[in-house]
Amino acid sequence: MTPNGSSERFSSCVQTVHPFVICHDGGVSDPYQASRASPRPGVGSWPELPEPLPSPVPDSHCHLDIAYDVGKHGPGLSVDEALRQSAAVGVTRVVQVGYDVASSRFGVEVATKHRQVVAAVALHPNEAPRLAASGTFDEAFAEIDALAADERVVAIGETGLDHFRTGPEGLHAQEESFRRHIALAKALGKTLVIHDRDAHDDVIRVLHGEGAPDRVVFHCFSGGTELAAQCAEHGWFMSFAGPVTFKANDHLREALAVAPADLLLVETDAPFLAPLPHRGRPNASYLIPVTLRAMAQVRGVAIEELARTVTVNTERAFSPW
Repeated sequence: MTPNGSSERFSSCVQTVHPFVICHDGGVSDPYQASRASPRPGVGSWPELPEPLPSPVPDSHCHLDIAYDVGKHGPGLSVDEALRQSAAVGVTRVVQVGYDVASSRFGVEVATKHRQVVAAVALHPNEAPRLAASGTFDEAFAEIDALAADERVVAIGETGLDHFRTGPEGLHAQEESFRRHIALAKALGKTLVIHDRDAHDDVIRVLHGEGAPDRVVFHCFSGGTELAAQCAEHGWFMSFAGPVTFKANDHLREALAVAPADLLLVETDAPFLAPLPHRGRPNASYLIPVTLRAMAQVRGVAIEELARTVTVNTERAFSPW
């Protein structure tokens, strides 16, 4: 969950779905007061399905638990229906990503039930300071460690560093959590999914210091050409999301333009970060075609070519499923 490119906030929040709050307006907020694009008045419903892709593509990062199973307190859409709608437009597989113990458990459960879903499990960087302060980090991480051994878990994430929402007093806890997740990914031979917000240099420093796992994904890639060059040098995957379509984000498009084709992924981070022209509305895996078409335009390639490339890359990043 990397909320780039927005300073709007949700309001009228009523029901906690840890660590998020589902809001009356159909939006989602979190206790760290993250800035996210909130549904604008009158357009908080699900966007319409886009034109289907010519070739199937996976969503490399989504949060089905937040986006869909929120009942009367949000837009509401069952996992079954969400997967059906995604498949209807060519998004036939998804990576469900955990951010705390509850969401990681959910990921394993839904991936066990639905073969088109695989799971990533972790404690989000902004969870680490809270858990450390309460003395419960070790207990929570032990649960992540146990869940990570499941065969339906293909990655450890999202972990990393977030300098936007956590002040200096929490950075040590974040970094220690990141180090432990790196070690877990290496011990199990699983992919590391990185949340990097305003922390590029420190993320790279920790990765080099600990020794990166064989497969690393920078979720919702938020850097420019310099970070793209570092990822290219080390063979780290760059996963682009809705913000690459936002008008102000020229640095993302510049990075996308120069990134090696064999390191490109696409994601939604649903229900956050819906691409233009749906920015501010709930996001879903079925909007992958909108982002991918924008990416193809930036790259100057046919959508069919990019769809095939991204699919191959996703299987290399997470293994086929």
